[in-house]
Amino acid sequence: MRKKSSKLQKIECSRYTRQKTTNNLNNRIWIVLILSFFLVACQEQGTPTLYIPPTRDTISASSVQNDPTEASSTPIQTQPVRPTPSPICSAGLAFLEDITIPDGTVVSPGEVLDKRWLVENNGSCNWNAGFGLQLIAGPEMGAHSEQALFPARSGSQAEIAIVFTAPVEPGSYRSAWQAQDAQGVLFGDPIFIEIVVTNQ
Repeated sequence: MRKKSSKLQKIECSRYTRQKTTNNLNNRIWIVLILSFFLVACQEQGTPTLYIPPTRDTISASSVQNDPTEASSTPIQTQPVRPTPSPICSAGLAFLEDITIPDGTVVSPGEVLDKRWLVENNGSCNWNAGFGLQLIAGPEMGAHSEQALFPARSGSQAEIAIVFTAPVEPGSYRSAWQAQDAQGVLFGDPIFIEIVVTNQ
């Protein structure tokens, strides 16, 4: 009986050992399968990236890059820069006084009249050979309708002189003149000669 029981114990023990080994092997297989599943899942997901909150610089940079109004890479043709023209001077003439033949002077018919005015060049242009005087109203009284203007620098005073001949008919006469620039543009105060012709 003891031999049988010992044999039975050995058989049971061997069965138990085989069963335990089988159980351990099964457990290892399951563990390997589970680990393989997790490894495959991790590889598919990839390495997780760390979230970095946006800063002011990154926001402004991304807005500039995504700005639809930003110019494309196609070069834009621009107009050539032209030099700024220098400012043009302004012409001026201010009447100061009658040097000879004040207004209302009584003269004889056909008398030669040397009329002179004192004026000032109150503009920024210098009077040069292109400047002159133009008859704007009244009779010429023997003078040409266009006269040369005495050259004068800006800010200086000048004397203008025109030689007239009094009309032969008695009466009051007024002749008006005004300065003009090289382009024929009138400027400044007009100047006058006013006389009364009488048969004295």
